[in-house]
Amino acid sequence: MTVVKTEFALALNQVATERGIPVEEVLKSIEMAILAAYKKEYPKEDVSELKALINSQTGEVKILKEEKDVTPPGFGRIAAQTAKQVIIQKIREAEKRTIISQYFSQKGELIRGRVVRIDSKGGVYVDIGKTDAFLPKEEQIPNEKYTPNQSLIFLLKEIITDKSNNSKIILSRTSPLLLINLFKREIPEVANNTVKIVKVVRQPGERAKVAVYTEQKGVDPVGACVGQKGTRIQTITEELGGEERIDIIQWNKDPKIFLVSALSPAKITKVEIDERVKKAKVYVTEDQAPLAIGKGGVNVNLASQLTNLDIDIIQEKNNPPNSSANEEINQENK
Repeated sequence: MTVVKTEFALALNQVATERGIPVEEVLKSIEMAILAAYKKEYPKEDVSELKALINSQTGEVKILKEEKDVTPPGFGRIAAQTAKQVIIQKIREAEKRTIISQYFSQKGELIRGRVVRIDSKGGVYVDIGKTDAFLPKEEQIPNEKYTPNQSLIFLLKEIITDKSNNSKIILSRTSPLLLINLFKREIPEVANNTVKIVKVVRQPGERAKVAVYTEQKGVDPVGACVGQKGTRIQTITEELGGEERIDIIQWNKDPKIFLVSALSPAKITKVEIDERVKKAKVYVTEDQAPLAIGKGGVNVNLASQLTNLDIDIIQEKNNPPNSSANEEINQENK
């Protein structure tokens, strides 16, 4: 005997096969939705004693109470509409999962997107091509304004999955990796590993410090990053909103030399480092103290993060005989 499958069974199996959704998952979702629809239609009924049963071949729905059929007359139409809505929703969810899975290989990379909308909590939804991604408040550059249709560069930070197995692409504008990738994109010497980035620290929207070095003779790592007339670093700054100052620091294995560079543009008169406790005393003249500390302490804090030292800025009223820490350090190295 030839078995003729109904339209419902064909649709159900097509969804399951094409979208990679188990038939049992679809049926279970439909049954839960039907019970919810029943409760809405008959609010006085105690649905805890009820269960919905759907025939996977015909799509026929029954409401059972203690295994007895208590399906109200005319409820089949409501059940059919509910089943259709669930199937459509499952298709959308499966399509979204498929699209998002294509972005897994782009984690940690740059991606350009267009702002779609801003929610009531300040979260930003961004069109990244095939789907939308989300820029949480904590991943936004402080004081940066986001407006619909605004085009920006982001870091595709991660893809998270909630308890309902729904995935969400998370973007970032504050990650140091965003800055590293911008350097790789804009600076050929970084892209081909001639100039290497040792470490990046940021106070997003205010300042960043990037430590670089090279083993190749004749290459100026700082100059390569800055570019002719500052064009390379200016392009990167503009991608970050135009307000974040980026200091390029030449890394040095000598912690004193590296610390002096990290505190630029301040001129340092003397440096004392206790490697055991990772603390440094940095002596500066009164006029150089504000530069060493920076607005709100940003310069000294970033220098501290860059060098892994707890830095204490000490002001001196008069210039000592050796007015440059670089000169002092160079003498020590001779």
